[in-house]
Amino acid sequence: MSAPADRRVLVVGIDGVRLDTLRRLPTPHLDTLAAEGFLAPVEVDDRTPTMSGPCWATVVTGVGVDKHGVWSNDFAGHRLDVFPDFATRLARQYGRRTFVAAGWQPLLQVGDGGPLFRAPSRSVHVAPTEDTPEAWDRCDEQITAEAARVLADAGDAIDASFVYLGAPDETAHYLGCGEAYEESVRRADARVGRLLDALRGRPTYDREHWTVLVVTDHGHADAGGHGGRSEQERAAWVIAAGPDIGAAPAVVRHVDVAAQVFASLGREADRHWTLDGRPFTAVGTSGLRTPEGTSGAPDTRPSEMAAP
Repeated sequence: MSAPADRRVLVVGIDGVRLDTLRRLPTPHLDTLAAEGFLAPVEVDDRTPTMSGPCWATVVTGVGVDKHGVWSNDFAGHRLDVFPDFATRLARQYGRRTFVAAGWQPLLQVGDGGPLFRAPSRSVHVAPTEDTPEAWDRCDEQITAEAARVLADAGDAIDASFVYLGAPDETAHYLGCGEAYEESVRRADARVGRLLDALRGRPTYDREHWTVLVVTDHGHADAGGHGGRSEQERAAWVIAAGPDIGAAPAVVRHVDVAAQVFASLGREADRHWTLDGRPFTAVGTSGLRTPEGTSGAPDTRPSEMAAP
């Protein structure tokens, strides 16, 4: 294993991209990452609402809804102080440099019971000017530009980053999963390409060991919309590529993403974290807990709000 200081992780969260759409469309940047590592389906589990709040909380904390307590897009009643996101845990407990860029308010702002990301080392929040597909596309463009600038800066050696792209989800909500939605997915792929170009353009890139994870939170019904239990709404996915990434495990889950972030940085998960996730690789697996069902947290579920 390379020295931890040389190991870095980029996680890109693309909201609401159906697995069948991803497989059907030409997405050259995501396809290349998948060829270098793997693309694996993820099924939103029976306990988790197919909504952005619960799913993203599971992705970035490495624990399920019974532990992190995010049951809807209103984060009120969460337990993120006990089960923090990976960017906050790495920054607070280990002094690692972390970065988050996002446009959806609860991810980085106090609205709706947020933020999900409590205290990354550095963050960029760019809010859409209105709740339309066009405004979200402009927001994603700004997020990509800001994130690419930070990622390309060798003077600010970020260890772990999360970049959120929300336009595909909003497009599906307004226009369904047709041509406009597919074009939004292709634009998200191009933005992933720009983030990868920023990494590869770093003057220190040849001495660094990057793991790149791309993940979606949930799918969509054909007409657009989610929150139900249909196959299309529960079908998510993960793409993983990096120096330790081989073939996909038999089952990949949202909780495994945060566990892989820690493993890719050479950091074993401490036993008291009680993560539900396991890394995709064999690196850093000691100290991880396998899924346990419930954690004893109360099952109090706020009413489900409209998407993301």
